[in-house]
Amino acid sequence: MTMDTSDPEGAPTSPEQLMQAASQRITELEAERDEMRDRWMRAEAENANIRARAKREVDETRLYAVQKFATDIVEAAENLRRGLASLPRPEPGEPAIIGRLREGLDGIERNFLGVLERHGIKGGDPTGSLFDPNLHQAMSEQETDQHPPGTVLQAWTAAWTLNGRLLKPAMVVVAKAPPAELPEPAPRIDTTA
Repeated sequence: MTMDTSDPEGAPTSPEQLMQAASQRITELEAERDEMRDRWMRAEAENANIRARAKREVDETRLYAVQKFATDIVEAAENLRRGLASLPRPEPGEPAIIGRLREGLDGIERNFLGVLERHGIKGGDPTGSLFDPNLHQAMSEQETDQHPPGTVLQAWTAAWTLNGRLLKPAMVVVAKAPPAELPEPAPRIDTTA
């Protein structure tokens, strides 16, 4: 009669069975380790994405937090420009006080625009450039053959941006092609006579 060398509960007792069971357990543990490593790497990548997104949102918030204030201050800059434009042109023999007043207000405007630019607020006159619907608002079109269609002929206001983002579009007059000359119709020949 042969003796059963295995444990009644199915535990291996021979060295070959022990090695096979150990090898199988090692393979299972390695697979579990690889799965855990993969989960950990995915979680780390997700955390890195969350950190990058949060940083980007904080940076954007920091850059554009003053957008409402910037829009209001642009109105003040435009009002200052309108006020300066309403002053009479310099004329010979005008009182010196008027000339100094005009120079002083021009200096204030230059200084004010410099302060705005240092804080990321920029205005630009688009006259002569091509119409860009992202920066300009067409208020009217004017027929002309001196400029290509789509050229900004006149800017009523400047285009204002805050760190590259549009605050206020420029109000512009855009060139359009004059109507094409229609050829004169050929004279009709009377065939009834």
